[in-house]
Amino acid sequence: MRKIFSFLLFFTATIAFSQNTYAFFGSYNWDKTKPGIYAYQLNLETGKLQKVTETQGIFNPSFITLSPDGNYLYACTDAKTPVGSVSSFKFDPNKKELKFLSSQPSGGENPVYVSVSGNGKWLANANYNDGSFSIFPISNDGKIQPFVHNKKYSGEGSANPKRQDHSHVHSAVFSPDFQQLFFPDLGSDKIRGYEFDQSQAEPLSLKETFVKTESGFGPRHFSFHPNGKIGYAIGELSGEINVYNYASDKLDLIQKIKTHPEDLTEGFESSDVHVSPDGKFLYATNRGNENNIAIFSVAADGTLKNIGYQSVYGKHPRTFAIDPSGNYLIVTNVNSSEAVVFKRDLKTGLLTKTDAVAMENVTCVQIQKI
Repeated sequence: MRKIFSFLLFFTATIAFSQNTYAFFGSYNWDKTKPGIYAYQLNLETGKLQKVTETQGIFNPSFITLSPDGNYLYACTDAKTPVGSVSSFKFDPNKKELKFLSSQPSGGENPVYVSVSGNGKWLANANYNDGSFSIFPISNDGKIQPFVHNKKYSGEGSANPKRQDHSHVHSAVFSPDFQQLFFPDLGSDKIRGYEFDQSQAEPLSLKETFVKTESGFGPRHFSFHPNGKIGYAIGELSGEINVYNYASDKLDLIQKIKTHPEDLTEGFESSDVHVSPDGKFLYATNRGNENNIAIFSVAADGTLKNIGYQSVYGKHPRTFAIDPSGNYLIVTNVNSSEAVVFKRDLKTGLLTKTDAVAMENVTCVQIQKI
């Protein structure tokens, strides 16, 4: 019995040791001859980043995501141009290589967000400028096939004439069970939802449901609590987080809370929102005059309490990610061209800077153990 126990310990340790944590970054490179996507290894003991590889030959890979197994990377490419695209890459950690595989038209203007279904067979994309989204099949070799769904919203706006003249779909987020797909629409103040069946050749139901936020909220990104029962939407324009109960495929608002101090009354540019893997803390980034991360404790019912703010030591924190162990948070500061690593205090939720790496116009980060 002792030998068996020792073997199991050795086997578990071997698996843990063989899995490395990688951080992948997208950027606005504005020139195909410049690097656009970067891969780094994250040292979980020191919180330092070590460069593995980078890619060029692509234009403005502004938002990226990974397949569930981490073998493939998907990116919004040609972002900020009238006709966008989505592209895929193969990541080989042994060869230290990110290899281009495929590209497809995004079906709209300025793709800003991509996400992958749980079975790795579908890619969902949001196009900001013309308020549209597309759903693409993914083949077994990681290549993206032409979209099977493409929908554009027109004639819908909201309170802010400069930012909400019409629909601006800003993200595409799967429910934890991958049976729903949500599209926060900054322009119309709606979180749009559709049923999603991964097993079907055309997985998206044509019947739309939506949650209407308050006027001028500007829903941008959306994240679920690890328990799958609570959803959090961040309002770019209002600088707030809406907290929703998620049950029976419906979102019911239970709390609204600001991402900034009470004395700040304008100039909000809230951007990203995520919950720690243990479900105890929520983080939200603020750009504009704040350039910080708002930190909240999460109660048992999912509601939030602000416990502080952390400077990002840079300008315009567009996105951030928390590593699977929950020990580190990495934020991308676009205007100061650097990615900053923070160590998380697992008890208090507070952050301490451990590293910063220069990357020109870095916009997005995803972290995965491979």
